[in-house]
Amino acid sequence: MTNSDWHPTATLETLALRAALLQEIREYFALRDVLEVDTPALSASGTTDTALDALSVSGRSVRGDRGFLHTSPEHAMKRLLAAGSGDIFQVCRVFRDGEAGRWHEPEFTLLEWYRVGWDERLLMAEVEELLTRLLAPRRELAGPVRLRYWEVFQTVVGIDANADHGDVHEKITAHGIDIPADVDKDAMLDLALSEIVMPSFDPRALTFVYDYPSSQAALAKLKNDDPPVAARFEVFCGGVELANGYAELTDAGEQRARFESDVADRRAAGRLAPPLDERFLDALAAGLPDCAGVAVGVDRVIALAAGLDSIRAAVTFSHR
Repeated sequence: MTNSDWHPTATLETLALRAALLQEIREYFALRDVLEVDTPALSASGTTDTALDALSVSGRSVRGDRGFLHTSPEHAMKRLLAAGSGDIFQVCRVFRDGEAGRWHEPEFTLLEWYRVGWDERLLMAEVEELLTRLLAPRRELAGPVRLRYWEVFQTVVGIDANADHGDVHEKITAHGIDIPADVDKDAMLDLALSEIVMPSFDPRALTFVYDYPSSQAALAKLKNDDPPVAARFEVFCGGVELANGYAELTDAGEQRARFESDVADRRAAGRLAPPLDERFLDALAAGLPDCAGVAVGVDRVIALAAGLDSIRAAVTFSHR
């Protein structure tokens, strides 16, 4: 008997929808004079972000005999911005180790774009416009919703911006979630976001959560609120995260400090600490223009548009 595992995991109808959505994305940016770019997937440095792990590769052609497949084209695209590219976008394959589940694949398609001179508020409006164009003809959408991070946590979970580690743990476990007391505060907040906050959203709406805690800034600027918050937003629909965006940090010294802090945390946890991306840091030092950028999970958008209940059925060949 012939093994059937060779078949694609997406139907031919879904693959046709994928092609149509990718064409719509490119037409959207072409009409706005946003340049499509193509950057390498292989880098000598991997992500330091403690929430992610890069897939590493070895070989004689790789600098230092070890390279990393990018988790995002962000660093390379910002080098282009520093070189004077102006507004740019990219659709590419990215790779993340340990990502497997209903809405995760270790290899997936990412749409990333940057707008020079914009802040995260302007970019949120454009993300809303593009996602509405892609989804509204194919699924029912309610009106978009905008929620500040701490306000929604206060309303849904009962956690305020000044809560300490113990209070965060107490409030989350009160919702019936079993979580060890030694898990760090941001990890607990991430769990509460996915398990308590997200299910409270209208699944028909594009829900924007913005002004994240400064400890979750990643590559975003900080805003002088009390307490300080990151100029960062995420977008959710249908019970899944679709996008993550920032008003981008342009200070090379601050970015290096964040990277070094991440590396120290990774080493303390016994995790691989890749070398810093010095070319990226040099580009920041040379002058990254004020800009805002966002990454959108294309496969998740396709799954929602097609009415699918997992990312597996939206990709041509799932790795699971």
